[in-house]
Amino acid sequence: MVDNVSTIEELNYVPEMPEKAKNIVIIGAGGIVSGSHLPAYKLASYPVVGIYDLNEERAKEVAKQFDIPEVASTIPELVEIAKKNDAVFDIAVPASATASILKQLPDGAAVLMQKPMGESIEQAKEILDICHEKNLIAGVNFQLRQAPYIIAARQLIDEGKIGQIVDIDWRVVELHPWHLWDFLFSKERMEINYHSIHYIDCIRSFVGDPTSVYCKTMQHPKMRDLAQTRTAIIMDYGKDLRVNLHINHNHDYAKDYQESMLKIEGMKGAIRVRLGLILDYPEGRPDKVEYILDDGEGWRELKVRGSWFPEAFIGTMGGLMKKLENPDYDYMNSVEDAYHTMCVVESCYKSSAEGGTPVEY
Repeated sequence: MVDNVSTIEELNYVPEMPEKAKNIVIIGAGGIVSGSHLPAYKLASYPVVGIYDLNEERAKEVAKQFDIPEVASTIPELVEIAKKNDAVFDIAVPASATASILKQLPDGAAVLMQKPMGESIEQAKEILDICHEKNLIAGVNFQLRQAPYIIAARQLIDEGKIGQIVDIDWRVVELHPWHLWDFLFSKERMEINYHSIHYIDCIRSFVGDPTSVYCKTMQHPKMRDLAQTRTAIIMDYGKDLRVNLHINHNHDYAKDYQESMLKIEGMKGAIRVRLGLILDYPEGRPDKVEYILDDGEGWRELKVRGSWFPEAFIGTMGGLMKKLENPDYDYMNSVEDAYHTMCVVESCYKSSAEGGTPVEY
């Protein structure tokens, strides 16, 4: 998929990291944990001291694979492991179970929860309220905004290289292996909640909140077992900035014209990012970052080490640890910011059913 990165020093665009890593305990031992969370924490030298899963045998297997010293049989037992080790919590379970787990954590705990932030705006609001009531230092694992190539693009933007952003296109055209996630086949809200939500969140990290959205999310006749697999979204940012998402997971016509591309145009230049992971997932293809400026030199490639999986997962947890070190630190994956992403997602579903709908924050 990408060149192997064996140490954090080899990354040239590094996600957020703390001065000193804290211990971690994990709730959940599924594929996202073993395939992304734990490899990222190993790369960043974040110590994981305990793990729990409803399937204790699975938890034991993952613990053995990643040298995690303690496997808990219950969440209260894991809480005790966390207290003993002054650890932060990493919750990686289906979104509908997040709120009930948060209620079992100690007041004032630090916690990173997997996206989405619930499966509806009601669940998102419940999660936000629990975090505030229990005074949790909480974040949501919208990790794409912490991927090295997104960090590289953000740096070009922040340095003023491409000028005022006036156009954003996100295109995904590929055949996705949805069979890898059995639980998605029972979801009424699927494609946006579990895929395009990443793109919505990442766009917000560049240009903030839209005023409204226009959306249509839908099935494909060849894939009736899933509620939705294709989505078109316009995020309304007024008269100067156009934002468009074109998502088609049913392009079953060879690989020649598959796409996974983010294009950002400014008044002085533009950026193109190929997100290779989405092409031939999970093997993926090489990522690529290109940019052009108003200097007559044409398009050029910006070499970026690392990718979305697993490197981006360093930043979502690292930023939480930085927030513990400095309460004034602006944690980009905070639960408060994530709630705004859920507001946009909710309005996308409303728009798909009813037409363009103002986003209610």
